[in-house]
Amino acid sequence: MPSRRPLPTAPSSAASTQQGQARRALLITAGLGAALAGGWLAWRRGTPPQPTATPEAAPGAPAPLASAASATLIDGDQLTDAFWQQQFDTPQGTPLAWSALKGRPIVLNFWATWCPPCVKEMPELDRFQREFAAKGWKVVGLAVDGPTPVREFLAKVQVGFDIGLAGFGGTELSQTLGNTVGGLPFTVLIDAQGRVRQRIMGITDLARLSEQARRIQPG
Repeated sequence: MPSRRPLPTAPSSAASTQQGQARRALLITAGLGAALAGGWLAWRRGTPPQPTATPEAAPGAPAPLASAASATLIDGDQLTDAFWQQQFDTPQGTPLAWSALKGRPIVLNFWATWCPPCVKEMPELDRFQREFAAKGWKVVGLAVDGPTPVREFLAKVQVGFDIGLAGFGGTELSQTLGNTVGGLPFTVLIDAQGRVRQRIMGITDLARLSEQARRIQPG
């Protein structure tokens, strides 16, 4: 007669318990690994890139911009007292003599270091400042940018007109003055009576500025 093979015996209760615990540990470890991997991928895919120029809340983001809704800066084309009460710092950390500009014709230019057309037109603004300063004109560039990139930029590119740090809140101010698309560069010509006489969306040059200045202030 053929010999009978012994039937496999069931593992002892202790061995079964150990095997079950090992199996559960492997499952838990695998689950945690999958969760961590999924979380890492979600973070990689869902986290927006950090801006290179952070809007520093420091010098240049004037408090009046934050309360622009409660303070009317312009009535029609006429600038109000609230407009001249705004405060801006210069890249050197000193206050910009903003209120002292009242009563003078001004070329107010909104720009940023990351805006190529803005950088391209700066020499034109500088030439206008030199040629029209004797007629009382004042060029002021409000940087819609962080203080650090502005300082670094001006260390390489010298300009002879005043620069104020408006921070990224400067976009709101430019829109208040008529920049309906919120783009840069944006230039506003203001007469000695504090009225906005010309708005220029996009790059400008000496010839155009000179023509408009002569129309606003003949002679």
